[in-house]
Amino acid sequence: MLSHEDFARREKEKARRLRKTRWWLRKLTDGVCYYCGLKFPASELTMDHLIPLSKGGMSARENIVPACKNCNTKKNSQLTVDWTEYMERLKGMESLV
Repeated sequence: MLSHEDFARREKEKARRLRKTRWWLRKLTDGVCYYCGLKFPASELTMDHLIPLSKGGMSARENIVPACKNCNTKKNSQLTVDWTEYMERLKGMESLV
């Protein structure tokens, strides 16, 4: 069985390889942050794991989305479901203002 450090190292290497694929380049070309839905230049999008590596997520296409730096930083190591609930609460608060 892999140690947590070995697992993380292996998955980060997989992510580096995925960044070079046509699949990821197409995602960047679309230029849309998965979380906030805003459009960004490709250089301002980062690769985010829906299920973070720290929570056992893997570097696989079905677990990786483009995210703006702001959303990726704020999401940190939260699960996407928790982050989505947080964003919905924020949207609800904005409608009250």
